[in-house]
Amino acid sequence: MALKCGIVGLPNVGKSTLFNALTSGNALAANYPFATKEPNIGMVTVPDERLDKLVALVKPKSVVPTTIEIVDIAGLIKGASQGEGLGNQFLANIREVDAIIHVVRCFDDGQIVHVDGSIDPVRDKEIVETELILKDMETMEKRLDKLRKQAKAATKEAKSAVETAELVISQLSTGKPARLLMMSEAGDEMVNEAMLLTAKPVLYACNVDEKAVLYGNAYTQAFEIAITDDHSEHIIICAGIEADIAELDDQDDRQVFLNDLGLTEPGLHKIIRSGYRLLDLITYFTAGEKEVRAWTVRRGSLAPQAAGVIHSDFEKGFIRAEVIKYHDFIKYGSEAAVKEAGKMAVEGKEYVVQDGDVMHFRFNV
Repeated sequence: MALKCGIVGLPNVGKSTLFNALTSGNALAANYPFATKEPNIGMVTVPDERLDKLVALVKPKSVVPTTIEIVDIAGLIKGASQGEGLGNQFLANIREVDAIIHVVRCFDDGQIVHVDGSIDPVRDKEIVETELILKDMETMEKRLDKLRKQAKAATKEAKSAVETAELVISQLSTGKPARLLMMSEAGDEMVNEAMLLTAKPVLYACNVDEKAVLYGNAYTQAFEIAITDDHSEHIIICAGIEADIAELDDQDDRQVFLNDLGLTEPGLHKIIRSGYRLLDLITYFTAGEKEVRAWTVRRGSLAPQAAGVIHSDFEKGFIRAEVIKYHDFIKYGSEAAVKEAGKMAVEGKEYVVQDGDVMHFRFNV
């Protein structure tokens, strides 16, 4: 399954600069509102040292890492839920992503104008969130009208649906996003069907200048306090530094650059880890002479579901999964050596896939 993340935020907070750095996508990064009118889309390869080590051992003909699709969405302003600026387009684009990377500006620079005239990441976050909440309320109120008509049949399910919709609207009316609301499985299903914007997991990217990239600043400290109960993730990142890293083709040069700044890794790695945590995703591998490949599934997936990520026929005709733990593959150096050591397990339909499993599926269709 491919993860799709949308980069959002107010105009001129560094969204397109960050997008370009992450994807080398050459999106227009300019010092005026709405420089991004149409969403730019780029693919990012997910770095994984485990994949690299498996490749070194197996020496396959091809290597396929997992990828994340990044969407750079037009900047939002107050009134977007009513169509101000590029609001309707912005909100429609958000509906299509799995997770939101919300960039907030946490740096001073008189040369880069702010749409609201001052730097306040907490206020900026609230502006964006308010517009999403207002749009979600509109969506749920329309849905509630339909549900109430259906509830006249007085079925238990219809009444429950009305109660759930009313609960969601009540939550939104307090200014709190839908993702903070604890609901039943049926309630979660309704929210998913409604494609509520505030139900999507959020990663806040605090865009700072070079001086603050290691420890943050007063802006990031205030922001961290503001999102304490937000059920989200946040990272500190410098889009300018990420842009400089992206211009370096040599991996050794990139590492030297990072070392000089006191960084251990690019911001991209932090974004990907946070995205996986937000969506509760894990990676398993298939490894053979033809191909070593990484696959993404949700934590808790059973073996047939993981097989279905490769091809639906694998899930339909699932017989068993041959599973090697990643550390055993590395320890013994090959599939044959693992088998000889008795470390390969044969698992059935109830096996819960673990992060890092090296798997081979047997199926019949």
